[in-house]
Amino acid sequence: MKRMKKYTVLKIVSLQPRKGKKIILGITQIRNRHGYCTLGEAFNRLDFSSAIQDIRRFNYVVKLLQLIAKSQLTSLSGAAQKNYFNILDKIVRKVMEDQYNPRLIKDLLQDLSSTLRILIRGVGKSVLVGNINIWICRLETILLWQQQLKNLQMNKQVNNGLTLSDLPVHMLNNILYRFSDGWDIITLGQVTPTLYMLSEDRQLWKKLCQYHFAEKQFCRHLIPSEKGHIDWKLMYFALQKYYPIKEQYGDTLHFCRHCSILFWKDTGHPCTASDPNTCLMPVSPQHFIDLFKF
Repeated sequence: MKRMKKYTVLKIVSLQPRKGKKIILGITQIRNRHGYCTLGEAFNRLDFSSAIQDIRRFNYVVKLLQLIAKSQLTSLSGAAQKNYFNILDKIVRKVMEDQYNPRLIKDLLQDLSSTLRILIRGVGKSVLVGNINIWICRLETILLWQQQLKNLQMNKQVNNGLTLSDLPVHMLNNILYRFSDGWDIITLGQVTPTLYMLSEDRQLWKKLCQYHFAEKQFCRHLIPSEKGHIDWKLMYFALQKYYPIKEQYGDTLHFCRHCSILFWKDTGHPCTASDPNTCLMPVSPQHFIDLFKF
């Protein structure tokens, strides 16, 4: 008779976070693969619904929802799925009102609609929690959101004070060099002719490639321009297809190895370790999902 392997899983010790900002987790050894804490439980108790109101956490939550849409949607319980779509509804409403980062939400909805189409077509072959008509209704809602975002008109800001166009060229250039997303650079380059000229700078895109990718990676995909120079802008978008880019967020979830607590970095937690900073581990959206894979 074969011995059953031991697995390290996350067990919920306390699930009554203050305003949904903390989850206390304990590490335990068990002799089967049934975890005591699921992605859906953690998703419900971390109160991401409130987190999206914080601009520092907004992109983090959207990225997490996008990753769930791609691969983890069917692993959520019925309650977690309902919470997922409620949060998504609030995100869409916020974008429609504030016009904040609509491109990010469009990508999320595109991935989610693609996943739902596959799941609905394969009903009976895959596990869908809930009535099929509910999922069809959700897909129709997503298609409606996509149309609303497509028709979204950006309001022109009326400002009689100092504007971006009034800044000297070197300051505009410094702003562009602080961006870590190529699409943000392109978007800002559409504002004025000066910004467009600065956004096309080869050195800017070279720095962006060097920030996100290793030298061995972009050496495999060199794209020369007509003049024989390397087209770093095209290189950046080509490399994105093969390798993940570095993610940056204003605020991220952190895990304390000493206290076994998952919390927002900006919120913190009362750590009992002698040197709390050595116990903290940043949790990316993908890592958050991986924590609950058994």
